[in-house]
Amino acid sequence: MENNLLTRYSEITEKNPREIVLLRGSGCKWRRCTFCDYHLDFSLDEKSNYELNRLELAKVTGRYGKLEVINSGSFVDLDQKTFAFIIDTCINKKIDEIHFECHWMHKDNIPTLRKAFEKHNIITKIKIGVETFDSDYRENILHKGIDVQEPSKIAEHFDEVCLLFGLDGQTLNSMRQDIETGLSYFERVCVNIMVENSTKIKPNNDVIRTFIKELYPIYKDNKRVDILIENTDFGVG
Repeated sequence: MENNLLTRYSEITEKNPREIVLLRGSGCKWRRCTFCDYHLDFSLDEKSNYELNRLELAKVTGRYGKLEVINSGSFVDLDQKTFAFIIDTCINKKIDEIHFECHWMHKDNIPTLRKAFEKHNIITKIKIGVETFDSDYRENILHKGIDVQEPSKIAEHFDEVCLLFGLDGQTLNSMRQDIETGLSYFERVCVNIMVENSTKIKPNNDVIRTFIKELYPIYKDNKRVDILIENTDFGVG
């Protein structure tokens, strides 16, 4: 489903300043996460995707030397012409650090991606959405498709991690433990608060209030923790 109404370029100025682009690919190949409908932003028309992506990448200025590329799925969903344009953009705008997202199922594609950018002295950071380190909850409720339990095993492939809070069954202690686990094993943690969408998983307002009252004040100024109360807080979406 193509969505041309989304905001696809923005700047993150507070923590780890960087530019961010929401590109469009062929679509998430997992599509089983019970809470997620972001995968609806896709197209199988590679030419159309490239034209859209090229226009958004043309907005990149390089002013921070860092670029985050997301695409409602994994970097493997982007077409090759878009990838070439991303590399050219980094070179031309003197960007030396780039961030991508990736599902666990594509972890074996990460080394090739890193090498492609290393050729141009560009550091690559890869983010995974684990949502929680409680593997039972993660797999039986959220259906994330991560077949290992140990955070250390996940961190062997990924640099950054996304968490999802505001769900039934989550507690102050479970959310605190997830953040601390993320900080122990990963360079950065991105906390997302569940918002109402088209899935059957709904936000639990009591859990959200607990997070905002008890944990938000603790981590809001932590330079390694991004917190998105709304899923558009990065300025895209």
